[in-house]
Amino acid sequence: MSSKRQKNMDGSNTTSAATDLTSDMADYRKPDAKTLQTLKDAANRLRIDSIKATTASKSGHPTSCCSAADIISVLFYNTMRYTLAEPRHPSSDRFVLSKGHAAPVLYAAWAQAGLFPREDLLNLRKIDSDLEGHPTPRLNFIDVGTGSLGQGLSVACGMAYTGKYWDKASYRVYCMLGDGESAEGSVWEAMAWGSHYNLDNLVAIFDVNRLGQSEPTALQHEMDVYRRRAEAFGWNTYVVDGHDVEALCKVLHEASSVKGKPSCIIAKTYKGKGIPDVEDQENFHGKPMGDRSDGAIKAIQGLIAGENSVGPQPMTDDAPKVDLTNIKMTQPPTYSLGDKVATRAAYGTGLAKLGQACDRVVAFDADVKNSTFSEKLKKAKPEQFVECFIAEQNMVGVGIGAATRDRAVVFCSTFACFLSRAYDQIRMAAISQSNVNLSGSHVGVSIGEDGPSQMALEDLAMFRAIPGATVFYPSDAVSCERACELAANTKGICYIRTSRPATPVIYSSDEVFEAGKAKVVRKSDSDKVTIVAAAVTLVEAQKAADELAKDGINVRIVDPFTIKPLDVDTLRASAEATGGRVLTVEDHYPEGGIGEAVSAGLSEFPNITVKKLAVREVPRSGPPAVLLEKFGISANCIKKAVQEML
Repeated sequence: MSSKRQKNMDGSNTTSAATDLTSDMADYRKPDAKTLQTLKDAANRLRIDSIKATTASKSGHPTSCCSAADIISVLFYNTMRYTLAEPRHPSSDRFVLSKGHAAPVLYAAWAQAGLFPREDLLNLRKIDSDLEGHPTPRLNFIDVGTGSLGQGLSVACGMAYTGKYWDKASYRVYCMLGDGESAEGSVWEAMAWGSHYNLDNLVAIFDVNRLGQSEPTALQHEMDVYRRRAEAFGWNTYVVDGHDVEALCKVLHEASSVKGKPSCIIAKTYKGKGIPDVEDQENFHGKPMGDRSDGAIKAIQGLIAGENSVGPQPMTDDAPKVDLTNIKMTQPPTYSLGDKVATRAAYGTGLAKLGQACDRVVAFDADVKNSTFSEKLKKAKPEQFVECFIAEQNMVGVGIGAATRDRAVVFCSTFACFLSRAYDQIRMAAISQSNVNLSGSHVGVSIGEDGPSQMALEDLAMFRAIPGATVFYPSDAVSCERACELAANTKGICYIRTSRPATPVIYSSDEVFEAGKAKVVRKSDSDKVTIVAAAVTLVEAQKAADELAKDGINVRIVDPFTIKPLDVDTLRASAEATGGRVLTVEDHYPEGGIGEAVSAGLSEFPNITVKKLAVREVPRSGPPAVLLEKFGISANCIKKAVQEML
């Protein structure tokens, strides 16, 4: 492979592989002087608006906005194609502000383009304004919430993958990152993933303004190091003066003609650009200008030569129409009562049926598809499966991006314990009003010999804490397939907890399931205790019930199906029918699991006592049956607990 030395836009040299990309600059025309001045003026107006907004709110990050202003101006008024009539139009270019603290400059860009009055910017961070301190989709021009750094590029990768491989549309995706957040490992997970899938419709822009929050960044302005890193991850890379609008116009145009790999623009900028005595100085991060505002505005205003005359470039409306409503499996479950099937296997079956019914049902997996059984969708519809490798943070971020603008019904799966690595992405998904679905397999001590590092024992607590989440815990193969179908049609974050061991099918194929509706799977007129259990512990509860019945003790067994929302009505009725005695049994730590959910749900009703069986210490390797007994959730332990309650 030949290589050549080329001059970067900031004057430094770059060695690039000449055969790695195809770039046709023949159609590039340097913007005329008037256009360039208009873009410069727009950038300076963005600076002024950011200073005014943060001064009015007495909080915010004006210096971070000022470093990004020229890049934002060129993107929004020269490069990106979108419509003000519908900012989240399926065919419009996407922009993700990963450095979410620079939100004021993004708001100002949309206001200056004409989406809403610039005066509204002065409502920044007020309780009755959707112009929050960091972007959220409460605004009709924001796709995802940002502000937890290091996540935006993964989301942008998901958007770009959707555009390239599923929509097959002409829209492009742009993501602006701060140099400080490039210390996050998730950024480089995304860099590796984006190049692996040849996302040539994606551009990452690093705003390298040298200064972090508390001190200079590790690399400061070592632009060549940033360049080498980006190129090492397989990206077509440019180093550019981030305040030179002509250079920005040129590299963004060139990036649009590159085929086969994503592009990365390393932009050298200065924090607080244009503000006297603040530009490139430490200790001004996250501080409004206060008494300096008038002087800063006056200085920047003096650089503006013309009237505001900016707006979006026309888009190409070529994204296909997508209908994601009322998605049903191609056929109902086909199991017989008593069949032993692992719910993780049923998850794969349900996913494949949904994917065959709708070509926008897609699966992402973190290199455990043969354990989560998402590989069943890959075998049935290979173009609807995406491997994310062992990078769970990026997998969830990519899934969130793919689900934006209702372009796909996304299922992300891995071992449930490894979703804890991506918990911040999941938390931000809720803020982003995402409809992403997640499935975690290999839960609890029942996985056996693999040991505690592989056992999810805190996942229910994780997902119950996510606002608006629906937490499915199916107990057999039929209910698991139906959980997949319900998740595909449920707004908000959905989590499906699946188990490794094969458990008996207890529901008929035509059983109807609803989120928030429990099933009473065993009852009599003389029940003494209500047992609430799911999956593996439901099997143990049935065994215990059979043994107790031999002693003349009948118990009621409730399968909650969803832990959130919880069917409090059924639980209350069952508790009152059994003398107020409730026993919960779960393959999970006691904190935040089924027991605490049931206790909270029944807490307002008098004369009900809840006893909880759960895994109360860090477990160890061993056969599943031995572990269930050792850690207090086996049939024998359930029987003893019922006897103690009586």
